[in-house]
Amino acid sequence: MELKKLYFALLVCWSVSLQACGQTNNNAYALMLRGLYSHTVPVIKSAELKEQMQQKQPPVLLDARAPEEYKVSHLKGARLVGYDTFEVSKLKDIPKNTPLVVYCSVGYRSEKVGEQLQEAGFTNVRNLYGGLFDWVNTGLPVYNKAGRTKQVHAYAKSWGIWLHKGEKVYGAD
Repeated sequence: MELKKLYFALLVCWSVSLQACGQTNNNAYALMLRGLYSHTVPVIKSAELKEQMQQKQPPVLLDARAPEEYKVSHLKGARLVGYDTFEVSKLKDIPKNTPLVVYCSVGYRSEKVGEQLQEAGFTNVRNLYGGLFDWVNTGLPVYNKAGRTKQVHAYAKSWGIWLHKGEKVYGAD
């Protein structure tokens, strides 16, 4: 576990360095995600999720971010489940074989929630690769209670470097 914390600290330092150099491209993002993910939950790419969301029975979307992040923007129809406050018992209404897609800002927190869902017996869980940041960077829409928005909660300035499109928000608005 200590090695994971050290790796995480190095990622943050590396992210800040990349920001200073203006080098936050897709390859750097992919490399960062590869090291950040445990690869325990299958991923789904933004383009594939977009297609599935247009089907007759789209997957259930679960937002694993904090309420203040969700309030700024989220995927249309997503259900806020949180990360720090996540409880599998709150999903009693969802059959265990339902297609679920969990997401957060970059995919780390959602992978951890996805692991808990798998342990609870959910059989069709996927993590949105690159999270909401990848979704927005691909040009796909996000929403808040007023409708479509350009605002995206960027979590923290050290993580906001990965968000290239949309209007970054760092506090609850």
